[in-house]
Amino acid sequence: GCFVPGSYFCYDNPAALQSQVIQDLHLTTADFMQLYAWYSWPNVVLCFFGGFLLDRVFGVRLGTIIFSLFVCAGQVVFAAGAWTNQFWLMEAGRFIFGIGGESLAVAQNTYAVNWFKGKELNLVFGLQLSMARVGSTVNMNIMGWIYNRVTDAVGSPGHAVLGASLLIAAITCVFSLVCALVLGFLDKRAERILNKEQEGTAEVIKITDVKHFPAALWLIFIVCVGYYVAVFPFIGLGHGPYIAFIVYILSAEPPASPVLGFMVDKTGRNVYWVLLAVAATLAAHMMLAFTFWNPWIAMSLLGVSYSLLACALWPMVAFVVPEHQLGTAYGFMQSIQNLGLAIISIAAGAILDSKGYLVLEVFFCACICGQYFYVFLFPFFFFFKVLLDTCECHCWLCLFLHWFSFHFLVVGLIAAVLLYFVDYIKGEKRLEC
Repeated sequence: GCFVPGSYFCYDNPAALQSQVIQDLHLTTADFMQLYAWYSWPNVVLCFFGGFLLDRVFGVRLGTIIFSLFVCAGQVVFAAGAWTNQFWLMEAGRFIFGIGGESLAVAQNTYAVNWFKGKELNLVFGLQLSMARVGSTVNMNIMGWIYNRVTDAVGSPGHAVLGASLLIAAITCVFSLVCALVLGFLDKRAERILNKEQEGTAEVIKITDVKHFPAALWLIFIVCVGYYVAVFPFIGLGHGPYIAFIVYILSAEPPASPVLGFMVDKTGRNVYWVLLAVAATLAAHMMLAFTFWNPWIAMSLLGVSYSLLACALWPMVAFVVPEHQLGTAYGFMQSIQNLGLAIISIAAGAILDSKGYLVLEVFFCACICGQYFYVFLFPFFFFFKVLLDTCECHCWLCLFLHWFSFHFLVVGLIAAVLLYFVDYIKGEKRLEC
């Protein structure tokens, strides 16, 4: 996971410098969110092909190095666009950065499954998340300080200071490239020592394999999209970097994600934990939208649930597809996720500009609730198949009770969202009268 922190550090550079980017370049919030949309658009297609290339063409070692180079080049172009006050060049840099960033995450997942499948895989995914979010957390804490120090050196803020700050951030991408090279060397050495080549599968990977993905995998894709579109755009639009700092610090803290991954490994009930994580995230957004509680409570809950979902959801792919298709499956999962992120990022920026934070929070609640309606409509036996594959208990009655109890909870939360919103609207009308 050491080659990913650089990518995650630079991914949220715009969020860490949100006010500076908008002020120095004279942007609207909708324009600002285009920086995230342009990161996601190429990955709607390229992540899938990136996974296929990892499986069939480059191999995971060479593919990781190539994608790391794209990340480095994209960050440099992004910084150059800010330096010259050319917003279109910044968008192009984010596009190039996106080509490498998400495919690099696919490579990381493929590495993890190749080495740890059947051996505490959920714990390993927790450790990966922790390492990746170290990069995000450091970014949120240090980029504002770097901008201020460069401003002190230059004498006044502006787009040139912004460009220099982003160029300094590119050092983390170079570090990730070096880690990818070292990891490739170590993996090649281990392959030779352990004779892993002789154990490889003889199956041929085809790009048309996607047509034969099991229904359970498509359900995992839907849950992934419905969850992450309510997390990453929210962080990108957070009022100041400390909003994201709370989420990222909880997922980056060494005890949090690994311990949650260990818990999932020991219980074996991935679906149970995924549903719990999604329900907790919905509760966090409701707290932010409809209560005056200290936001640290909701953000802390969001950070823990985000870590829990990553530990439980992503390893489930390895349970439902053959090993030789893992890169393709993870790539397609990233592609669908990025399609959702690209669309929702643009929509969230427009909603914030025109309607404000309350309507934006209701929108995020609706995104989370939407996936549950899909699960309700999904044929029961597909859902039970996932439960059976990931649960040590094979009692159908027990599984049905788990399914029913979680969805009863979620329906209650959805009803609470609607009631709170209706009550808020009535309160507004009373004040107008």
